[in-house]
Amino acid sequence: MALAGFVRVANMSAEADPDAALMLRVKQGDTAAFAELVDKYKQPVMNVAYRMLHDATEAEDLAQVVFVQVFKSAQRYRVSSKFSTWLFTIARNLCLNEIRRRARHRVESMEAPHPEQEDQPLHQFEDKQTASPPERLLHGELEAKIEQAMAELPENQRLAIALCRQEELSYEEIAQVLRCSVSATKSLIHRGRETLKQKLKPYLQSGAWRGPE
Repeated sequence: MALAGFVRVANMSAEADPDAALMLRVKQGDTAAFAELVDKYKQPVMNVAYRMLHDATEAEDLAQVVFVQVFKSAQRYRVSSKFSTWLFTIARNLCLNEIRRRARHRVESMEAPHPEQEDQPLHQFEDKQTASPPERLLHGELEAKIEQAMAELPENQRLAIALCRQEELSYEEIAQVLRCSVSATKSLIHRGRETLKQKLKPYLQSGAWRGPE
């Protein structure tokens, strides 16, 4: 009876979450279902990875690794939470692993700098409407300042804000990804946003550029 109850709960969860239902099809070897999940979530995963790593190429590479891991984990998949929560937890772990790897090699990087790799152009994954050249320049400068300010936030605040921008995730689901309480999650997001507002105050005035710091 306990097993039957578990199956009923899993089925109910899958019915409530179409993405979980797709993942259960992947578990049965349905590659079309996997392609559908990749198509839906590749962009959001790349956006989160970019805001954590601030490197466009590494963000794309990490997104690929995320979905490789999703596919390899298909046989062990259980519907215990929303698919998006499970997916972004994988992305979180891989991002933090990469950040720690960078930290271990930071001294070597500082001793052997590569000037040609500095000031990497800002890479936007999100779709943008067509704008005139001056508007694109203005937006690019402001977006660069936003990304710079994001990069200076503590890891947990940065990740909380990045996840908050994903419409699929509620505060409760973000808390699951971050492995903390909902109140702590809201606090991280609030503190991060307040810090960003303070850092960006010199650059914002009715959407206009106000000059350097």
